[in-house]
Amino acid sequence: MNDAKEQAVQLLKGFKGENYAFGTDVLNEVGRLARQLGRSALVVANSSGWLQQARQEVCASLEKAGVSIAFGASMVGARPNSPREDVYRIESYILHAKPECIVVIGGGSSIDATKASNVLACLGGQDPNLDSYMGVGKVTEALAKTGGRLIPLLAVQTASASGAHLTKYSNITDMATGQKKLIIDETVIPARAVFDYGLTRSAPAELTVDGALDGMSHCLEVFYGIGPKNFDLLQQIVSAALTLLLRSTPVAVKTPDNLDARVALGLATDLGGYAIMVGGTSGGHLTSFSLVDVAAHGRACGIMNPYYTVFFAPAIPKQLRIVGDLFKQAGFIRGGLDRLTGRDLGMAVAEGMIAFQKSLGAPTTLAELPGFSNAHIARALSAAKDPQLASKLQNMPIPLAGGMIDDYMAPILQAAKTGRFELIKNMPASAGKGD
Repeated sequence: MNDAKEQAVQLLKGFKGENYAFGTDVLNEVGRLARQLGRSALVVANSSGWLQQARQEVCASLEKAGVSIAFGASMVGARPNSPREDVYRIESYILHAKPECIVVIGGGSSIDATKASNVLACLGGQDPNLDSYMGVGKVTEALAKTGGRLIPLLAVQTASASGAHLTKYSNITDMATGQKKLIIDETVIPARAVFDYGLTRSAPAELTVDGALDGMSHCLEVFYGIGPKNFDLLQQIVSAALTLLLRSTPVAVKTPDNLDARVALGLATDLGGYAIMVGGTSGGHLTSFSLVDVAAHGRACGIMNPYYTVFFAPAIPKQLRIVGDLFKQAGFIRGGLDRLTGRDLGMAVAEGMIAFQKSLGAPTTLAELPGFSNAHIARALSAAKDPQLASKLQNMPIPLAGGMIDDYMAPILQAAKTGRFELIKNMPASAGKGD
């Protein structure tokens, strides 16, 4: 695993260079990096007890670097899944503080919400409707029209999960409808980032599992849909990430204070963040956006990806052999893969994924989620036809047009509900782009 760690470090350094401080005991870097962005900062962080030490260290580092803190204290961040209401609340902090930079401390939800809040604070005078910025490149378009710019953001990540501190994505949830949508735009990428992997030792077991499944989903979904140009890079990212993730997650769950496992898991999920900057997520993420009221994001993605793997299988044999070997090396696939092809190969790899999730105590079917109903399937099918989420369909190795949703995605969802792979209908391999 040490070779995979070293490879991960080199990949991340090549990805972010001097703008990202990661590893252990790196919170003291926040002040230096923030000072590159401005002399005054709005600090956004939740009041959770396990974050108290991180908040104190970050604020001390800022003060030492000569960066003043708006209101003299940190402001409350976002709840899980970044509710729209929290976005508008954080926007008000920004408008009142008028900081030269923003420092957000938290997991993916607080970071995503602060990204969106920054957009509204800078562009809301022209259009205060958050939906106007959902989809691909809408923020850049609006900034070009107004001549404005976003306030530089420094993200201090505290959870091995989404990679929000490294990426162009901001996932926001309308809690009234239970539907998540997202901003995809280069301008919302944090200008600087810090992740002290040691912070995650105090994370609850469920958060650890959900974050690992999210990071794994980033790697798998992008790798499945990647084209020839970036295939070799993605293979490096996925090989290092899955090697670390499959071995470290069970250890981190059983012995939360194991720093070696926490570092490995942090590197793995960071590589997941790198992956989604090279390509895009697809089916698992798309469906998860409609399950926010019954499952954490990573858990929902984790449930869905084995079933999408079976659907995509005829189009991605090369990817499946690479992924399957990694799961086999980690002990989650028992039989041989060499003679398997097409759907059979996909089912073997999917069963390996399910074995990994079961080893963590994670659910592997939608029916296991408390509160799940057929209404969630209807919601997911409807969301798949929303133009603002079209990128997820286009990222699939077998892209689905709107008219194909009911014919092909509905059986995938039914299979995920029941655990029955035989319900999934495959399309010809010639329809795909991943082989």
